[in-house]
Amino acid sequence: MFTVATKANNSPKHVFLIEDHEELRDDLTRILQFVGYVVHAFPDPVLFLGYDKHLAPAVIVSDMRMPHMSGVELQERLKELGRTIPMVIISGESTDQQIIAALKNGAIDFLLKPFSRESLLAAVAKGIEIDSSAMQNVIRVSEFNEKLQMLSPRERQVFQLLSQGFGNKELMESLNISLPTVKQYKSEVMYKLRLRSLAELIALHKSCA
Repeated sequence: MFTVATKANNSPKHVFLIEDHEELRDDLTRILQFVGYVVHAFPDPVLFLGYDKHLAPAVIVSDMRMPHMSGVELQERLKELGRTIPMVIISGESTDQQIIAALKNGAIDFLLKPFSRESLLAAVAKGIEIDSSAMQNVIRVSEFNEKLQMLSPRERQVFQLLSQGFGNKELMESLNISLPTVKQYKSEVMYKLRLRSLAELIALHKSCA
C-alpha cells in the first residue's frame, strides 16, 4: 500500500485510490492531494480490502479493469463486508454491461479515460458529500438513541404514540390516564429529547427509524 500524506486540516477528507497503473496512480494522487484530500493509494484492490482503517468522510476511486479483481467485483465484495463507501469507477476500456453493472451496484459516477481533472474532482466531491451526510446521520441516530435511554418506560410509550401522531385524547384512551398526566408526560418527553414541537418529534423518529 502507498499512503500519501497531505496538509493537516480541521476536517480531513479521504480518497481511497485503487489503480494498477503506477504513472496514472501517481498523477491522480497529485491532483487530489493538491486540492487538499488525504490520499490512500493502492495498486491492487486486494491490498485495499486488507486495509483495516475505517476513515470518514471518504470516497473510493477505483479502476474497472485490474488484476485479481474488477471494479464491479470490488463493489460486490464491499457489499458483502457491509462497507458503504461511495465509489467512483474509472476505466479506459469497459463494456456497456460493465458500466451498467457498476451503476446498478451503486457507483456514483463512471469516468471513461481520458477524463478531465474537473470531472474527477466533481465526482470525488459528490462522493465526499454523500459520505458526510451518511456520517452525520449515524451521529444523529446515535445521539437520539442515547436520549431515548433517558426516558422512563411510560415516557417511551408516550413517545412511540406521539411519533404515530396520537393526540391528547388518544393518549388518554390508549394509556388510561388523565389529561393532566398526559400533558406532564408529553412535557417530560419533549424536554428530555430536546425537541420544540411534535412535528419535529415525528420527523426525527422517521429519519432515525
